[in-house]
Amino acid sequence: MTARLEFSYKPGDPVILYVNKVGPYHNPQETYHYYTLPVCRPKEVRHKALSLGEVLDGDRMAESLYNIRFKENTERQTLCKLTLSEKEVDQLREAIEELYYFEFVLDDIPIWGFVGYMEESGFLPHSHKVGLWTHLDLNIEYNGDSVIFANVSVKDVKPEPLEEGGGGAGHGVGSGGLTVTHTYSVRWFESTLPHSRRAERLRDYSFFPKTLEIHWLSIINSLVLVVLLLGFVIIILMRVLKNDFARYNVEEDGSCDDLDQGDNGWKIIHTDVFRFPPYKSLLCAVLGVGAQFLTLATGIIVMALLGMFNVHRHGAINSAAIVLYALTSCVSGYCSCSFYTQIQGQRWVWNIILTSALFSAPLFFTWSVVNSVHWWSGSTQALPATTVLLLLGAWVLVGFPLTVIGGIVGKNRAGNFQAPCRTRNIPRQIPQQPWYKHTAVHMAIGGFLPFSAISVELYYIFATAWGREHYTLYGILLCVFAILLSVGACISVALTYFLLSGEDYRWRWRSVLSTGSTGTFIFVYSLFYYHNRSNMSGLVQSVEFFGYSLLTAFVFSLMLGTVSFWASLAFIRYIYRSLKMD
Repeated sequence: MTARLEFSYKPGDPVILYVNKVGPYHNPQETYHYYTLPVCRPKEVRHKALSLGEVLDGDRMAESLYNIRFKENTERQTLCKLTLSEKEVDQLREAIEELYYFEFVLDDIPIWGFVGYMEESGFLPHSHKVGLWTHLDLNIEYNGDSVIFANVSVKDVKPEPLEEGGGGAGHGVGSGGLTVTHTYSVRWFESTLPHSRRAERLRDYSFFPKTLEIHWLSIINSLVLVVLLLGFVIIILMRVLKNDFARYNVEEDGSCDDLDQGDNGWKIIHTDVFRFPPYKSLLCAVLGVGAQFLTLATGIIVMALLGMFNVHRHGAINSAAIVLYALTSCVSGYCSCSFYTQIQGQRWVWNIILTSALFSAPLFFTWSVVNSVHWWSGSTQALPATTVLLLLGAWVLVGFPLTVIGGIVGKNRAGNFQAPCRTRNIPRQIPQQPWYKHTAVHMAIGGFLPFSAISVELYYIFATAWGREHYTLYGILLCVFAILLSVGACISVALTYFLLSGEDYRWRWRSVLSTGSTGTFIFVYSLFYYHNRSNMSGLVQSVEFFGYSLLTAFVFSLMLGTVSFWASLAFIRYIYRSLKMD
């Protein structure tokens, strides 16, 4: 991620306007190169060098024919004359009917506008008019020697009609096609806003609908409810534990291995509660990758709070996420292999490979499907071969080696598993459990409560990821993230206690699945958002939305499952250490 170059101009200096992409207004991820439309283009198209984040964001900037000079106004300058064939007219009509917008970039400032104009009126008779904007007014604000803001307008401009089988008056149509003349005007306006604050001007501009109104009351209400929930769980659980300790430690003289076998509840399963779980390698891989994403998410939020992501740094978050994912691979290797060694796992090489592939394999499969659909449709979201090789090289040369190094260090530095009580060779028979202690019920409870803690903020995140909003509430996001993890930990501890009280010691995978099921609720919410909160449609947008929504749900499951497991383990160690022993 490189720092943005701050351009300064002298009067008369050329200011380059890059054309970027076009696409349907309601499908933010379905974008195509601007020059795929029959528009004015130079004889030789020269593209701008882009950062990795910009490429991942679907940017494909190229130089345009617009001749713009700093502080020099121009009126009705001819851009080019085009003779459109019938096929090209139909292509433009289809784009306008699908509400195609374009994006230009001037001095790192995005400029948006619609390709054309469509009007539907009447029922009988029905009127359907489609027109092409052939003139654009470029309005540019400056302060001193720098550009502050830019936009386009079509005020007092008549669109060029694109009639089916005919053309606008005054233009030759027939075997020769439709002739149109594209023109533009440039107007400069002085601004008092300093260059350091020009991002504020872009945030206040509203070409796209503003959906991120800050509902402070809803956010505060959510925070208060979560704090009350946590307090309720902690107080009740501590009172119950206090009674348990008082009952279990009465007249207790022997060690933990000699407890009265006539007791019931969580005390009686002390010889089984620390029994190592099945599928050790998979469990450790989940814990390792979950720890990696907890580190990555914290790093992204902290970087955002430090102001490293602003509206003029195209794709900065994408670049940061890729770099952090590669660098934090050592965290997943270390956590996974360290715990795998503690629970006496023998196939540590296989454990490292499984840890490395647990997320990267689903990511590669999802990306392959999504990228193939984009490539088939000609979208700019399809990554070029050089970018694919770069990302593959980052994983092969950085991500995977760091996972191996972290795994080796974790294996060598792993101590013994700290279990307060010894485990018997023969497992104890588990009594039949009531329906409300079954895995599905625990997953429903453990998934819904953390989801309810973030449900308000989740809308803002979706509107940012699947819309065109610029997220700025990073302080609130950090608070919500901390509350999410706290709720997940507390609910996991409570569910684990209820499980142990029923003399069921199979808490390891249950703790991971209970709050890890929050990912399922998040995916269900994504379905609701797609159908009720957005206007997205079409194969290209739908495949990308549901593919990456599944991955997002998977990531949340890994993070919350990891927090849940370690919270439950710490709780179990605490209660069994608290039993009176000589």
